[in-house]
Amino acid sequence: MLTESAEGWRTLLIAISLVNVLAWSAAAAVLLLRKGASPSPPEMPSLRRTLLLLSAGYVFGCAYRSFWPVYDIPRVVMVDTWMSSVLVGRSVATVAELCFVMQCALLLRAAGAVAGNRFAGLVARLLLPMALVAETCSWYSVLSTSNLGHVFEESLWGLGAGLWTAGLLALWPSSTAPTRRLLMLCAVFGVAYVSYMFAVDVPMYWARWLADESAGRPYLDLAQGLADVSGRWTVSTSWHHWRGEVAWMTLYFSVAVWLSIALVHLPLPRPALARAVPGRLARAQADGAP
Repeated sequence: MLTESAEGWRTLLIAISLVNVLAWSAAAAVLLLRKGASPSPPEMPSLRRTLLLLSAGYVFGCAYRSFWPVYDIPRVVMVDTWMSSVLVGRSVATVAELCFVMQCALLLRAAGAVAGNRFAGLVARLLLPMALVAETCSWYSVLSTSNLGHVFEESLWGLGAGLWTAGLLALWPSSTAPTRRLLMLCAVFGVAYVSYMFAVDVPMYWARWLADESAGRPYLDLAQGLADVSGRWTVSTSWHHWRGEVAWMTLYFSVAVWLSIALVHLPLPRPALARAVPGRLARAQADGAP
């Protein structure tokens, strides 16, 4: 019964991922239709195409990880194939997560530019470096098998989300009523994410690290860890192995993906595109083109 529960959960993740791929395809089609309907659309030059491509990195990365779930530190997988290896899964996750962060940073930079808000611009510049440090901490944990790196990683994700939310709220005074509604919706997601990270996720990894320390668990050095993640995995569909991962992975591969797709279509004032994105549209607007 426990085994069936874990397999059923993976089936749910796969179903969600297929819906997500269809949703991303629909988002791409909408942008292409907009482009074809107007020779010089104000909403669809470089920025929106970049957001769409970054969203693809996140959507398809999460879909991959839904088909081949990995529990990194104990090297537990559900499917016995190299595609499930921790090395491959963690690499896919790294690319996907950086794509999502770049989406958030680009949008905040654009909104901050049109509002003339320096705080929003500063936060936008901080998000990617913070994400790179978080990914480094994640790789440290995965290679060494010490959960302490995950404690720092998840803390950085939570802090980054908190800063992003604060950056959005800093735009409130200069925003129109419709934009304020969008800002409030994004802020609600941000507060919920930060609350989850610091109330559930960070304490979970901290407790795992304390348990390992109490048990005197030996850790790997980075060279040993690299060899380990490249070729060792344990196949298991037992609920005992996966129950601690179910909540965050399900939310990660569903709600977070939907947010990534939604970010592609968030309305932006025309000046934001011109100031935040170099390229043809910015030059055209600077020359007085419509």
